[in-house]
Amino acid sequence: MSAVFRSLKYPNFRLYFVGQSLSLIGTWMERIAVNWLVYTVTHSALMLGVVNFCGQIPTMLLSPYGGAIVDRHNRYKVLLTTQIAAMIQATIMAVLILSHIYYIPAIIGLSIVLGIINAFDTPARQSLMIRLIDDKNDLQNAIALNSSMVNVARLVGPAVAGILLTTVGMGVCFLVNAISFIAVIVSLLMMKLEPEKVNKAVGSIWENLKGGYEYLNNEKNIKLMILLMACVSFFTMTYSTLLPIFAKDIFHGNASTYSWLNSVSGLGALCGAIYMATLKSTEHLRKTVIIASMICGASIAAFACSPQLWLACIFIATGGLGMMIQIAGTNTFIQTTVSPQMRGRVISYYVMAFMGVQPIGSFFAGLAAHHFNARYVLFVQGIAGLIAAILFGLFFKRAKEREIAVAAVSPAGSELIP
Repeated sequence: MSAVFRSLKYPNFRLYFVGQSLSLIGTWMERIAVNWLVYTVTHSALMLGVVNFCGQIPTMLLSPYGGAIVDRHNRYKVLLTTQIAAMIQATIMAVLILSHIYYIPAIIGLSIVLGIINAFDTPARQSLMIRLIDDKNDLQNAIALNSSMVNVARLVGPAVAGILLTTVGMGVCFLVNAISFIAVIVSLLMMKLEPEKVNKAVGSIWENLKGGYEYLNNEKNIKLMILLMACVSFFTMTYSTLLPIFAKDIFHGNASTYSWLNSVSGLGALCGAIYMATLKSTEHLRKTVIIASMICGASIAAFACSPQLWLACIFIATGGLGMMIQIAGTNTFIQTTVSPQMRGRVISYYVMAFMGVQPIGSFFAGLAAHHFNARYVLFVQGIAGLIAAILFGLFFKRAKEREIAVAAVSPAGSELIP
């Protein structure tokens, strides 16, 4: 088996990979359909921001709590439970849309429910990853393949959604998403995992949350990685909120144009994930993440200024590439650095920075685009993301210099001192 796909030799990871691949295609189809539905019904950039905000803000508020729960319970059972809950939510959404009930408050309410589910689902899914492979040295490859799978879905899902939206209507997109959860649930049930040793609950959930925060505060490099992720999520990852405006009003297209912009971004992200899968060392991850964040910010700013659709597609593809390398690099760094007993709680902070900060950025992006030209708003976001990446590059450089200084005066480095 090729070194790029070496993690697929593990049966449990292979089951997870196939099940998630099918399910995520449905997820991306629904995501495209929701944004297009909201903008078509309301013609409001502000409502786009509000819907995205409501769908993801529970993740920010509840992720630390979700991580603490995951650390106290069987991660596999938590994940199975959240996937079943997500299927129920998707089924209700599909019934509403197929019944032509385009009631925005109901869509917002169901989006909030999904956000609550994700606050527990994502820490459980990320924490379970290490149990799906037998050799921890393949963890980076497994994370990169997981990112590749996400982006194949991100490439295929919007393309299929675009065809369905312009032919049979948006209801089918929601129905396919609901059905797709069967694949991941069946794959989880087919896994043969060794019994998990669950950490004995010591203290209250609040004390566990406090312990996770204190651990993160003492691990400077992990903390910087998560803070950078929060900045990138706020400034640049929220570009997707404004894509319906670019597709319909700026490039004078339709649902197909919108889906293609998402697919091209997914293609760039897939290339970034494949690049991460080829890496065999985690030695230069910090530098890789900084460069990728700079590429992402600069590309989003250039996309905002693009006068032609073909040029915009090039820049949004490079933006997707930089974004995925940054996401996968941060995830790998945390997974390979964090203490096992703190894994769920620290990953929950990563999830909060990744998925939880986005809704705040989405809300402000929608609010700004409601009052100003969407091009200007996205350009400012891209430049802000670029500046943030440069600043964090300096922070990491100082942190590394401190590490070298501490090593020089520590007992292990006493031979360096005359």
